[in-house]
Amino acid sequence: MNHTSTQEEAKKAAKPLTPKVKELIERTQSIILATVDAEGTPTSSYAPFVQIENTFYILVSFMAKHTKNLADGRKTSVMFIEDESATKQIYARERLTIEASASQVERDSETWNTVVSQLKETHGKVVEVISEMKDFILIGLHPVKGSYVNGFGSAYFVDENLDILEHRNDVNHQPK
Repeated sequence: MNHTSTQEEAKKAAKPLTPKVKELIERTQSIILATVDAEGTPTSSYAPFVQIENTFYILVSFMAKHTKNLADGRKTSVMFIEDESATKQIYARERLTIEASASQVERDSETWNTVVSQLKETHGKVVEVISEMKDFILIGLHPVKGSYVNGFGSAYFVDENLDILEHRNDVNHQPK
């Protein structure tokens, strides 16, 4: 097979797929977090989450570097990604990456109680224990904008509601 026919086959396979943002979120139990500290040093981590309306809530400990970054309101990026064992092509894993603003939820507030109850229901009794620990805080992650990819040639911009804005074009994405 020559290089040209390989490129043509790739283009045929790169037809945009129907976006399924909500379904990806529903299949995901934890999110990948990227934060930066006051000096701009990046930290990556993960946290189990629940979604209530358009906010993702995580219960995190100050023992983790990302918690201080989030509590200080620093920039954050959140990723939902298809499980490696479920993907057909490792280079084209389905994923949603969003820029988000973070806010701390006051302990024992109505929101705290609602979210912690949902976390317990979703992630089990461990939440009962850690939610009582004073180094754990509840953070709300509020989407600002982002991108969703579900295959080669199938990438989209999303808004703060995680609705598809438009298909990303292939400018500067041509084979050499």
